[in-house]
Amino acid sequence: MKRSRVPDACALRYCAVGEIAAALEPRLRNADAETLRRWLREQARSSAKAAPARWQDAWIEREIPAGAKVLDLGCGGGELLSRLMREKKVRGQGVEIDPAAVMRCVALDVPVLQSDLDDGLQGFADGRFDFVILEETVQTLRHPLRVLNEMLRVGRHGIVSFPNFGYWRVRLALALEGRMPVTERLPYRWHDTPNIHLFTLRDLLDWADEAGVRIVRGYSLVEGEVRPLSAEDNLRAEEALLVLARRRGARKERQGAAARRAGDRRREDGGR
Repeated sequence: MKRSRVPDACALRYCAVGEIAAALEPRLRNADAETLRRWLREQARSSAKAAPARWQDAWIEREIPAGAKVLDLGCGGGELLSRLMREKKVRGQGVEIDPAAVMRCVALDVPVLQSDLDDGLQGFADGRFDFVILEETVQTLRHPLRVLNEMLRVGRHGIVSFPNFGYWRVRLALALEGRMPVTERLPYRWHDTPNIHLFTLRDLLDWADEAGVRIVRGYSLVEGEVRPLSAEDNLRAEEALLVLARRRGARKERQGAAARRAGDRRREDGGR
């Protein structure tokens, strides 16, 4: 009986590195180990170009028209909403769980509801807002899909930004070190991170396709520069920002399904 051969750990690491390197630079396909080592040294010297903190704010402000009704989920201290209310005269509403951040909202005269997003948005009617913002928050939620669906129930458009765990430097750190990566934009260690649902750009695009959600516009942070979303950004983008909307007819389908479920429950209750 032949004994199965255990793959060499070093060979496996370089195989993974080779896949990442070839996806970024086709000339490295089938490169030998020494070439890959030189490439890795070059990448270590050229760390990712830093982007401005909260780069998403400027792009969100561009997307939202004057006078819009805006809900900011996980609004923090209300700085973004305050600017939108002051400069674009939007009708703003924030939702935030942290008491200190709520007090900062109050100091800025930003309307805010202290609430846990994971409990849902039952207090808001369907289609009440033109835009609902979920900035750098979805990966921290216990029930992210519930909140994403609620966002598109109460708003005509959703704006979602998030770190992309398919980013090539994250993949490289996992392949080489076998540990959860720590980067400038993901500075937490595994035991103190608020990011409890790790996902990639491709994961979110898959959810959108399955849930009847269309991508109105998308932007990626690639090596410190913001650019329109492209097909290769699951590998190249460090963070992403997407403007979402329900596909035409999808909202009615969901409402019809919800009404049918409610009718089924009423019939079941009446039959007891």
